[in-house]
Amino acid sequence: MSFLTQWREVSASQGRAVAPDERLPWPQTLAMGLQHVIAMFGATVLAPLLMGFDPNVAILMSGIGTLIFFCMVGGRVPSYLGSSFAFIGVVIAASGYGGSGLNANIGVALGGIIVCGALYFLVGALVSAIGTAWIERLMPPVVTGAVVAVIGLNLAAIPIKNMAPTGFDAWMQGATFLSVALVAVYSRGMAQRLLILIGLLLASVIYALLTNGLGLGKPIDFSAVAAAAWFGWPRFAAPVFDANAILLIAPVVLILVAENLGHIKAVSAMTGQNLDVYMGRAFMGDGLATMVSGAAGGTGVTTYAENIGVMAATRIYSTAIFVVAALLAVLLGFSPKFGALIQAIPLAVMGGVSIVVFGLIAVAGAKIWVDNRVDFTDSRNLMVVAISLILGTGDYTLKFGGMSLGGIGTATFGAIVLYALLSFGGKKSASGH
Repeated sequence: MSFLTQWREVSASQGRAVAPDERLPWPQTLAMGLQHVIAMFGATVLAPLLMGFDPNVAILMSGIGTLIFFCMVGGRVPSYLGSSFAFIGVVIAASGYGGSGLNANIGVALGGIIVCGALYFLVGALVSAIGTAWIERLMPPVVTGAVVAVIGLNLAAIPIKNMAPTGFDAWMQGATFLSVALVAVYSRGMAQRLLILIGLLLASVIYALLTNGLGLGKPIDFSAVAAAAWFGWPRFAAPVFDANAILLIAPVVLILVAENLGHIKAVSAMTGQNLDVYMGRAFMGDGLATMVSGAAGGTGVTTYAENIGVMAATRIYSTAIFVVAALLAVLLGFSPKFGALIQAIPLAVMGGVSIVVFGLIAVAGAKIWVDNRVDFTDSRNLMVVAISLILGTGDYTLKFGGMSLGGIGTATFGAIVLYALLSFGGKKSASGH
């Protein structure tokens, strides 16, 4: 068997699923690849904007990262790697980012991202050697749900406090999250899957009508878009390795591991193939992609649930479409005009979208508890969640000499340590769970 999968061409017959080692004719594969670019686009661009990173670099590195992942798993695990939201809170804390424009202290964040990616790669190597059972014991659903929820709650103050400098902007944030909510509830099919992107576009149109048209606020400035070249180099940045930033950012590896583990198990269930054998290589691929992205000035990356959703809807699991999607993303990354268009999005609109996205992250943590039927009559589970939520939301910080561990880090380690400590001879609930 060759290292890289060899695709067999199949027709898109009615009701037939397309396996990872199969592909549709190339014109249809190209169309499917474009659909996956659209699916990942909103989140992959939003995350760097919230951290003050160059969206062109993020899009470019998402494409390169997906190609790295494809090679690491031998083309046998269908996944797209996009910007990870798990890094937002710790990057903002480590770099002191104010919420608008480019991040002037991006270097220290990149150093932390690279170290996080290296740890992730080492976890992958360990999983390849001994399997995943130890991860599931270390981070059961009660812990992973708490940590994911904390990420969203820890970020809540950013759009509320920093992204609505005027009363008009606060109203526009409301119009934005209402637009997203209406798309989520009343649209269907692909439009519903692109709720963030479509809601953002609707809100931007409303903003332009009220400001550029009626003069009610700061108008959208398209001069930079007109002046930008169609093709050119993105703004790469160099990492700086700062111990304090590394201590803040490195714990995100726990989130990436839990996230990728869940995604691969979901794809395994959809395809009917046992992809657990590639779990270690998948972690290593994601870790290596995160290191490469951080070294160039990009965000940390992770496998994307948005693209898994597209696969679930289409029943096309061919890894060929992700190679196509990755190459299209690389092309977009080398378009300064595309980057300038993204930068022209009003701050208030980005703030409204952020409220939705951060809320959805928090709810995703609760969904982990519901899906896994976490028993909250068990005092151990109750204490783990109650304490870690407040540690993260209140940004509880511990100092170690000249270094400090912020809210997301203390909540993450706190949830893991608390669960382990309370599991020794702990009194169980009547349900026995």
